[in-house]
Amino acid sequence: MKHNFNAGPSVLPREVIERTAQAVLDFQGEGLSILEISHRAKYFQPVVDEAVALFKELLDIPEGYSVIFLGGGASLQFCMVPFNLLEHKAAYLNTGVWAKKAQKEAKLFGEVVEVASSADANYTFIPKKYEIPADADYFHITTNNTIYGTEMFTDPDSPVPVVADMSSDILSRHIDVSKYGLIYGGAQKNLAPAGVTFVIVKDELLGHVSRPIPTMLDYRIHTTNNSLFNTPPVLPIYSALETLRWLKRNGGVAAAEKRNIEKASLLYDAIDNSRIFVGTARPEDRSRMNICFVMKEEYKELEAEFLAFAGEKGMVGVKGHRSVGGFRASCYNALPLESVKALIECMKEFEKKH
Repeated sequence: MKHNFNAGPSVLPREVIERTAQAVLDFQGEGLSILEISHRAKYFQPVVDEAVALFKELLDIPEGYSVIFLGGGASLQFCMVPFNLLEHKAAYLNTGVWAKKAQKEAKLFGEVVEVASSADANYTFIPKKYEIPADADYFHITTNNTIYGTEMFTDPDSPVPVVADMSSDILSRHIDVSKYGLIYGGAQKNLAPAGVTFVIVKDELLGHVSRPIPTMLDYRIHTTNNSLFNTPPVLPIYSALETLRWLKRNGGVAAAEKRNIEKASLLYDAIDNSRIFVGTARPEDRSRMNICFVMKEEYKELEAEFLAFAGEKGMVGVKGHRSVGGFRASCYNALPLESVKALIECMKEFEKKH
């Protein structure tokens, strides 16, 4: 049996894969594949409508927000956010590679203030004490850092609208959407296959910059056209719908958060009680989604051997990012508890050998 700890594209619920595969063969009994129907067809509009409705229900999104599905990944949002929101100044919290890349793009559009950074400590913690400029157009955060295994668990209090990249922890824990002006993310970690990006945006924030915005980069075009201004990534949107249905059937976000806490606690306990493994992120900021660990210094030479051993035991995707090294176990919503337990047993068995 394979246990999928890939950081993204990553594990999806088996039933979501099966239902998506069925839609590829025959979409809703129409005798056509979802790959070959028009996005303007009467069959597809309900897919987008239900996906939006479930997003709003599962996250308890207040009135006055739009949910849209776009292409381009979170990396395109690094540009779209400042294009639409940055008039004079933006504030950014630098907690990792993706936060830094988002900040770099924003500098093309106006003044950018880095309020704090954990770069000097290789992003092993989330900065806590910083001041958000009250005259900033928005404050940008990355809530979960897949490479470094850190995560923000509280919704920030900010004097300006908060923009959040939630690519890797959306729908994994409760958030108060009313505290955010815009939330975005690539779907390939907790929601769907690669190819679709979700954006949750407070409508009143749009339309206030003086620069002209190219049509395809203007959020208002997509909110007013219900994500169907141009041909959207049809298959990933359908798969996202199936994931949202699966999440609702399994108790919603509250139940998912409870499961995620259990999975992360078990694995961190195993790491902390190990004689050969050690975690990399500070305990108070440890991610539930991406659990990073390495060999203790005196066992460093065993890292390659453990990766090979874990592979033989069916563990997939546990090699750490080159920025951190060691190992990374990504424990998204769809990863079953049994996979975490199997990894822990694998670690214990390897430790006994040495």
